[in-house]
Amino acid sequence: MSRDELLKHRWNTIVTLLSNRFADGETLDLDGIIYIIGLQELGQLHRKFKKDEKINLMHIAICRLLEPFGYYEFEYFDDDGWPHYKNLEQLPPLKAGEQTVLMKEAIVLYFLEKQVID
Repeated sequence: MSRDELLKHRWNTIVTLLSNRFADGETLDLDGIIYIIGLQELGQLHRKFKKDEKINLMHIAICRLLEPFGYYEFEYFDDDGWPHYKNLEQLPPLKAGEQTVLMKEAIVLYFLEKQVID
C-alpha cells in the first residue's frame, strides 16, 4: 500500500470510529475531530464550553497535533488545567489542500501514538 493509500485508509478508520462513538454515525469533519482531540487533551469531558473556549480547545488540539513536527512545544498547565504551548517555528505557507493533508497526517500520528489504530 502506498503512503497516500495508507494515510487515506487510516484517516477513514479514524473518521468511522469517532463518528460512530461521538456523532451517532453522522460523519465528523476535520474540525469536529480536532475539537474532540482538544477535549481529550484538556481532560474536562463532562462540562459545557462557551464559544471562545471551544476555539481554545481546537487551538490546544492543533498545538498538540503539530508538536511532533516541531512547530509547538508544551509549556505548562495553567491553574484551570488548560495546557499552554510555545510556538517554536512558524508553519510554512501552505495551500488549503496541503493544510488538510498535514492535519490528517498529524491526526493519524496522534491516534497511532495513542494506540487507537494501527
